[in-house]
Amino acid sequence: MSDYLLGIDLGTTNIKAVIFASDGAALASASAGYPLIFPGPDQVEQDPHQWWEAAVSILREVTGRAGPEITRKIRGISISSQLPSLLPLDRDGNVLRSAMIWMDKRSWHELDQILDTMGRGEYVASAGAQPDVAFLPSKILWFKKHEPELFAKTHRILQANGYLNYKLTGVMAMDIDQAALCQCLDLHTLRWSQTMSDAMGLDLNEILPQPSPCGAVIGHVTQAAARETGLASGIPVVAGTSDATASMYATGLSRLGEAAESSGTTSLVFVGSASPSATDIPIVAKPCPIEGIPCFFNAPINTSGASLKWYLSTLGLPEEQYAREHGLNVFDHLNQLALEAPAGSGGLIYFPYMLGERAPLWNSHAKGMFIGMSLDTQRKHIVRSIFEGTAFAVRHVMDTIRAAGGQASCLRITGGGSKSRTWCRIKASMLHMPVCILDEKTGDVPFGDALIAGHAVGIYPDFSKCVRDLVQVKEVIQPVEEWAAVYDKLYPYYLEMYQHLDKDLKSLKDTMDTLK
Repeated sequence: MSDYLLGIDLGTTNIKAVIFASDGAALASASAGYPLIFPGPDQVEQDPHQWWEAAVSILREVTGRAGPEITRKIRGISISSQLPSLLPLDRDGNVLRSAMIWMDKRSWHELDQILDTMGRGEYVASAGAQPDVAFLPSKILWFKKHEPELFAKTHRILQANGYLNYKLTGVMAMDIDQAALCQCLDLHTLRWSQTMSDAMGLDLNEILPQPSPCGAVIGHVTQAAARETGLASGIPVVAGTSDATASMYATGLSRLGEAAESSGTTSLVFVGSASPSATDIPIVAKPCPIEGIPCFFNAPINTSGASLKWYLSTLGLPEEQYAREHGLNVFDHLNQLALEAPAGSGGLIYFPYMLGERAPLWNSHAKGMFIGMSLDTQRKHIVRSIFEGTAFAVRHVMDTIRAAGGQASCLRITGGGSKSRTWCRIKASMLHMPVCILDEKTGDVPFGDALIAGHAVGIYPDFSKCVRDLVQVKEVIQPVEEWAAVYDKLYPYYLEMYQHLDKDLKSLKDTMDTLK
């Protein structure tokens, strides 16, 4: 009798569910989107009810496509998600406010308050990462200060996957991966940080669920959830993980020397290391759950694919029209247009800091910029510079990780960005290493979720072996030597021009804040 697994990933703008057979074959998939909410300056939220409505829609779709015979044989479910989110629920499980998601930057005053109380050194030593408003401590303090009545009603603050888990099982939980990444966990004790609690003037143990291992079964699909979703009741649901870690599993990393990028709206870069790194550096190596890779670096880049989407929504009307008139996919047209410009985009350099930047800058005042425009600049130069600027950002991350002990000689790439051969050739040339494109099945984030669920319920007892057996490379793209030589000459300018502007960009943000 075949076994089946269900992987679900709740991303920033889209949720996807896939039912897999135990041999890795994808049998049914569905996806749905939901909007971002912008209540005010620097504020980005989402309605968790819309997360659940989208989840119900796609679960009914995949179970309908798979049929009752397969649906009854689903052995386990794992859900990954964007992070961090601040989603408060009362004791009855009622949502108290929309979720403040990772893109929300309103709490930088609160972050300064926490750092003034703790000291940056103590913060980094506890959280194992550089502070940023994307993470949970400043968001919780903002919630406590600005919405005290709702804060007083809060029983638990959940992450996005934790909310879907709660709707499926009735259990409020948080996985250890998201707990570690949200910067509230003391990485030395793996308990909620007492020093962080003290700095915020609250007890994190009272509002955050105690962390569960990613593969721990936290509950089972209830009869009510089964009726709503089309799933069978009683299916084990594991705690799950971040979209980052699920993506790492899906890329098939299994040995030192391999690196991976999940290239979507944002990018996540993973690099193995033989040992833990120091904690006072821009990107920190943590223990890795995959046998053969003792530790790994996990580096998020804010706006990679989002930069292309921004271009299309603001400047890209001619490209949209051309693609429609010629029956082309607009992204295929962008790929071809970029190839019409020379490497280096005629001296135009794009800085992809449209939402500030996480790794390796970790500041919210960085801004997206084009530097080097002239009257000779054409649309093809702008498009190529976006591809190249996001690749410069990957190189900046990779160089930072290597300096901290990471080992990388090839890059495995998955996600929407892997579909652009132009972008992959640019990255291979930028990094001086081959880029391995994974097939659509094994590179998908829900596949990583399915692997976690399969390991948890005993379908894959040897996890490393199953990763090596099931994750497939579709194509290997080599560097273009002529492009690589150009990028080597321009890369120092990418680093130094931003460094020269950093102080001014911080002052600009402070000035703009006074004008709001």
